[in-house]
Amino acid sequence: MQATSTLDHPEAPPATRSRSFKRAFADVREAWDHRELWGHLGWQDIKQRYRRSVIGPLWITISMGTTALALGLLYSVLFKTDVATFLPYVTVGFIVWNFIVGCVTEGTDVFIANEGLIKHLPAPITVHVMRMVWRQVLFFAHNLVVYVVVLAIFFTSLNHDYQISENGPVHPGLSWTIVLAIPGFMLLAVNAVWVSLLFGVISTRFRDIPPVVNSFINLVFFMTPIVWDAGVLQRVTGGDDDGGWRMLIAELNPVYHFVEVVRAPLLGHAVDWHHWAIVGAFTVGGWFAALVILRNYRARVSYWV
Repeated sequence: MQATSTLDHPEAPPATRSRSFKRAFADVREAWDHRELWGHLGWQDIKQRYRRSVIGPLWITISMGTTALALGLLYSVLFKTDVATFLPYVTVGFIVWNFIVGCVTEGTDVFIANEGLIKHLPAPITVHVMRMVWRQVLFFAHNLVVYVVVLAIFFTSLNHDYQISENGPVHPGLSWTIVLAIPGFMLLAVNAVWVSLLFGVISTRFRDIPPVVNSFINLVFFMTPIVWDAGVLQRVTGGDDDGGWRMLIAELNPVYHFVEVVRAPLLGHAVDWHHWAIVGAFTVGGWFAALVILRNYRARVSYWV
């Protein structure tokens, strides 16, 4: 009997076999199947953080409300805008921004912070990302209490056509379009997962990434229309219809579009189609990049942490 050469039936080494998009998709799918696990762990994270506190997670709401109130009043005076419409704008902007910045900053550290679980818990690494994003979703839900309070106080000012800035667009006011905030936030959460996967794996290999991101995120905040309205850019350009080249400060900032798909419906603003298009493009491109990283380096995360 002739011996069969191993070259006739070559087998890829284990490290090569693990590098496939099938394995990457399986990691994400299995993480979703473990939703009871990361859902429970995310809720326990919040309970542990506010253990022995009298009012517990309500400190999140109080902190958000205080910051939004102070900055809303300050910038409404600086920009000479009506506080009844500008304060809700700043409040909702802060709520959405806190979710984004929480996912980005904690996403860079998500695998490093879960070193013990990664080494001892046989679970997909995406589980740790889902846990972190779910925790941020719970924070977002707590902060929505501030939005409800502000909406109740300034409902009469938001229930009809209004302008935030002097040369800004006229917004139609609150209507049934408020439900568009639901798919907008779902898109935001889906993007938060790929951002955390992408930056989490890279940061695990290169530990300089988290402090760089933490420093850069402060610049992004001031470049994003959170405490200022895009209509201010039209004012400084002399009232041009398109706001001139300075409008690129907002339009070239991807965070602005992610904020708008959630903030605009909650305030009765008309969401321009290009916001949805840009968010959709980032969703597809970002997930592709995250799956490539997951395909190539998923197996190495446990060795890097």
